[in-house]
Amino acid sequence: MSGETLLVILVVGAIAGWLAGQIVRGFGFGLIANIGVGIIGALIGNWMLPRLGIHAGAGMIGAIATATLGAIVLLLVVGVLRRGSRW
Repeated sequence: MSGETLLVILVVGAIAGWLAGQIVRGFGFGLIANIGVGIIGALIGNWMLPRLGIHAGAGMIGAIATATLGAIVLLLVVGVLRRGSRW
């Protein structure tokens, strides 16, 4: 993996984690945790969206959209597990 690839992954993860934290209120974790949430969200999004028949597109915008949707799912699941079934 090249340095550029790693930088793109970190930037997409940071943006996706931050966006997901803004959409799902109450989940601001800081820069490092947002990067982690975004990267895990990208994995979830890349696994989940094709199975649902959703294609977010190609390029950086598509990667950010996919990672953000996956991060939102991740934060919702974490929120449900943390607080029980209460939203």
